Amino acid sequence: MALRGGGRWARLGSALRGRSSGPRDTGDTPQHRDLRETLRKIIDKEINPFVDKWEEEGQFPAHKVFKILGQAGFLGVDKPTEYGGMGLDFSYNIAVAEELGNIRCAGIPMAIGVQAGMATPALTRFGSHELKKQFLVPTIAGDVVACLGISEAGAGSDVANIKTTAVRKGNEYVINGGKMWITSGSQADWMCLLANTSEGPPHQNKSLICLPMNLPGIHVAKKIDKLGMRSSDTAQIFFENVRVPCTNLIGEEGKGFTYQMLQFQEERLWAVASALKPLETVIQETIDYTRQRKVFGQPVLHNQSVHFRLAEMATEVELLRSLLHRAVGLYIEGNDVTKFASMAKLKAGRLTREVTDSCLQFWGGMGFTSEVLVSRLYRDLRLISIGGGTDETMLSIICKYMEILPRK
Repeated sequence: MALRGGGRWARLGSALRGRSSGPRDTGDTPQHRDLRETLRKIIDKEINPFVDKWEEEGQFPAHKVFKILGQAGFLGVDKPTEYGGMGLDFSYNIAVAEELGNIRCAGIPMAIGVQAGMATPALTRFGSHELKKQFLVPTIAGDVVACLGISEAGAGSDVANIKTTAVRKGNEYVINGGKMWITSGSQADWMCLLANTSEGPPHQNKSLICLPMNLPGIHVAKKIDKLGMRSSDTAQIFFENVRVPCTNLIGEEGKGFTYQMLQFQEERLWAVASALKPLETVIQETIDYTRQRKVFGQPVLHNQSVHFRLAEMATEVELLRSLLHRAVGLYIEGNDVTKFASMAKLKAGRLTREVTDSCLQFWGGMGFTSEVLVSRLYRDLRLISIGGGTDETMLSIICKYMEILPRK
């Protein structure tokens, strides 16, 4: 099962590299299913038995969990083999994201997504060989925890408006400012930091920097107490005259905004994929519960309005899956899928609200307790509506691609 040392997944990666994957086989080939099966065994043995404990503690042991996943190859599915990845296409990343939805919370899959698909894409594409050896290799192996430093207190989806600065002084950047909503921020060993490196136009003055988190001047101000995603630690971080070598720059100075925008579509598709299984789980557990729960002498499920509503929601989830795999198929063929990724993200955000709210109603008082998974997912999945762009952001992008609004 280990990727390194000529293991099973190294052979699978070798066998699959070079094959073309079209829209019809982007998620359900025997190879995709084999990958899912192995990941499911890890989830059932190493993660799900401990989720309730980690939810209560407000943090999961990222180093331990990531090491297990890294040894099995799941943190570098689409990364180059020379840096420890499998070298597979993005459809396998989506298969992993879907299977992670079997974890009985949404916080841990989100953190895994940051480690495998948010902190490292720009480094993989544009970073120097030396930076990849220093930061990418151990991240794929699960030896270190990575975080992504984009959002700030006054800038989330509006990436162009960030205020953190990295001023070049000699052979170093001096960093000042702060970041907010940083997933794995209190456990991270390094951050992929977006900062202003000049006073030029906001889309041309930003750079991405690999920032070790043990440097003087980095302050983890607090671990944020959240409504949901409780097992994933989220931190507010400040930088005070933090010095980092200029060689830690990813790619070219001033290209950070462009690099970040390039990976947003992959991030949004990942978010959609990670929501599918939890939505199915909420619906299925609601079916099972309403079959047992009796009101006025008959199971709640036997009310036509209830089982019709459940059938309708299941249909919506399947439609979302089809849209996702169409977008993934087009993407791995080299097409611009900004419109379809935004449509899928918009629909996923709405379904996470609609499905969890509708199902919660059928649980009665039990749905208001912490004893049932549906209440946890009711809280957790709402972040899908916010993270990676709100409904309004997605609608604006879709309108531009439909030529309803002019593109900037």
